[in-house]
Amino acid sequence: MKLDSSVSAVVTGGASGLGEATARALAAKGVKVAIFDLERQTERGEAVAKDIGGIFCAVNVTSDDEVDAGFVKARAANGQERILVNCAGTGNAAKTAGRDKTTGAIKHFPLANFDMIIQINLIGTFRCIAKSAAGMLTLDPTEDGDRGAIVNTASVAAEDGQMGQAAYSASKGGVVGMTLPIARDLASEAIRVNTILPGIFNTPLMQGAPEAVKAALAASVPYPKRLGHADEYASLALEMIQNGYFNGEDVRLDGSIRMAPR
Repeated sequence: MKLDSSVSAVVTGGASGLGEATARALAAKGVKVAIFDLERQTERGEAVAKDIGGIFCAVNVTSDDEVDAGFVKARAANGQERILVNCAGTGNAAKTAGRDKTTGAIKHFPLANFDMIIQINLIGTFRCIAKSAAGMLTLDPTEDGDRGAIVNTASVAAEDGQMGQAAYSASKGGVVGMTLPIARDLASEAIRVNTILPGIFNTPLMQGAPEAVKAALAASVPYPKRLGHADEYASLALEMIQNGYFNGEDVRLDGSIRMAPR
């Protein structure tokens, strides 16, 4: 798919981190970009949108109504998107079951917290895919044959999740697991679907960690021994979008790290 001003994109989680880097990379190619992110990210999202000549839409991907309203607003400004990049997501950590370190009381992972992660990372991703793909079906294919391209964000935790990551790994494993079936569903409509599995990236969430922790994480990466840069994620996302033979793939972007149990 050729990236220029004739193409529009929606990037979820686009107010910061991997999503912001991808929104900026698309805009640098001339693409009209709409950023979806939470209402509490409005100030940051609007600043990024202004900087790249795009539009910000306050969207919680767990809400049908907010996702619908976001697409209405984005399409009114930029036209029907041919590109969707799903970066919205979050995580938490708790053992499936264990003992309280202070009291010794037995407890288990709060099921409401498990459900929340699945709702955001997995179902939220699918919600945006389904609604965006339905819109893409109204478009004619471009000269190179593509009607649309979708990029999702999973995690290396989908394949080697650590202790306490049952919910997060399940949600990201679900994103990996649905990539090929969705690509097959949409193949006859010339819409391609791929997923990136990032390793340890220097996102705003990571920047809040102590320097010693970040240094230890960087040292655990075989090569290069550093945290990933958000623009490296964006570079792979753009390759998946532009390369017409890239379809139905799940690709690790992780410096060859394999996560230890803890």
